[in-house]
Amino acid sequence: MPSGNHLPPHGETSSLSFTLDGVAVEVPDDGGTLLGALRDHLGVRSAKDGCSPQGQCGCCTVLVDGQPRVACVTPARRIAGRAVTTVDALPDAGRWADAFCATGGSQCGFCTPGIVVRLSAAAAGGRHDRGACERALLAHLCRCTGWQPIVDAWELVVAGDAVEPWAGRDRAAAARRASIEGASPQAVEPEVALGRAPFAADTIPSGCLLAVPDAAGGWAVGETLAAARAAAGKVQGRRSTVASPPPIELPAGDWALALRTSWVEPAYLETDASWCEPGGQPSTTLANGGAFGGKVASPLPAAAQDLAGRHGRPVLALWSREDATRLGPKRPPLAAGVDRGGAGVVRVARAGGIAAHLRSIPGLDLDVEEVDVHGPPAAVDLRAAGWAEAALLAAGLSGDPQVTVTDPFTGGRATARLDGGTIALRVEAGAVLDEVVLRSYCTGAAHQALGWVTTEALAVAPDGEVLDLTVRSFGILRAVDMARVDVEVVDGGGAEPVRASDAAFAAVAAAVWVAQGCPTDLPTGRKLDP
Repeated sequence: MPSGNHLPPHGETSSLSFTLDGVAVEVPDDGGTLLGALRDHLGVRSAKDGCSPQGQCGCCTVLVDGQPRVACVTPARRIAGRAVTTVDALPDAGRWADAFCATGGSQCGFCTPGIVVRLSAAAAGGRHDRGACERALLAHLCRCTGWQPIVDAWELVVAGDAVEPWAGRDRAAAARRASIEGASPQAVEPEVALGRAPFAADTIPSGCLLAVPDAAGGWAVGETLAAARAAAGKVQGRRSTVASPPPIELPAGDWALALRTSWVEPAYLETDASWCEPGGQPSTTLANGGAFGGKVASPLPAAAQDLAGRHGRPVLALWSREDATRLGPKRPPLAAGVDRGGAGVVRVARAGGIAAHLRSIPGLDLDVEEVDVHGPPAAVDLRAAGWAEAALLAAGLSGDPQVTVTDPFTGGRATARLDGGTIALRVEAGAVLDEVVLRSYCTGAAHQALGWVTTEALAVAPDGEVLDLTVRSFGILRAVDMARVDVEVVDGGGAEPVRASDAAFAAVAAAVWVAQGCPTDLPTGRKLDP
């Protein structure tokens, strides 16, 4: 691994003062952002860095003189003498946290501190209808919940009734269900919605250096994230105006049904991060979020371990949003054709294990050709990669608007159909353990499935360069764009609990594709019929 850069020298700087959560504070006037002042200089971890400095995900939202502001694009100098309020000091934060826990409105808990800040401000403005909530959420992205549980939490809070997050529920069972669905250890508590899960970038030890990739394939290291990014010398990424057609041509043949998929960004909001002490073991990148399989083979723990040994100090290795987009794995794009009997050919971007995934859905006889495609890395670890695409083909051949999919690896089962603009979803996951958590994960899977089929794509140049680098360029559906999801949970009694959200993803995607007439290319660019 290339060695880290020398640490940049420190210069003398003046300071600026403001009030933070009711307490007077002072930070260096180093030309940085409010988010940098909060996280690097004041140790405030509730404001999250999901896209800095793009100002597009809303995870770092705080109040400045009572008004919501995105901290990562707010110069610290502009808040001199003003009052900054984080989620930690909101007088109604506990009520919001209870409501999010009660509805499943928080899963990993990375985006929700900023969402709670803005919803609290919106509710204080006196408008309590669903439209007021959806307008407030326009400034935010959530990749986990599918938005509906967040809107449900809003309605609980503004109704003014008592909120009991654990009525009829068991904490340990809820955490177990979340860990099954997230494929990594998960916490389920009200405080998660306030950003207090153990994310790697929030739990760094004292004296930790920050490291980010530089432009030469190595690492730039600094005492703060701003210093490390300055040393890296990279230019902020932008959204392109380039189209993002599927990159693989269809195999030749007289097909009854054809499907081509594009590059798609998994877009987990907490970018890869890991810290390590010299001679120690690196922290996991899966602190409280499974990242839909996108962090299974993350290189960040090894980088943190290597850099800590080189510098003799703890080091946090961190990807920016652009780094995650350029370097992180994507579900393998493919081009497939099948005949009426289910026999066909699939040409798919090379990824270990993808052929077995494609062949795991009954009713198809697929000849799989793995091909080299210029572009970001492709991985079979992404949510239902390969077998969800095969499920679309099987459903398209059937033509049945109600689609049932069984996860070939966990046995979880889901049935989806469209009822006007509503997605009706039935899930079988063995022992339910916690219905709130299971509903939340399946609603989030439905959101991701609908986006995958209709809007999500990543522009990649013919030479493989990733061109869309801002989080809003990936096509993720906003709250106002999301269909309602009605989830029916089947109680499996004493059966072993299994993951069902991946089956929900595949079933919803297939039902939407069939309802839209099985167009060849994804994304279709079409909305659901009302």
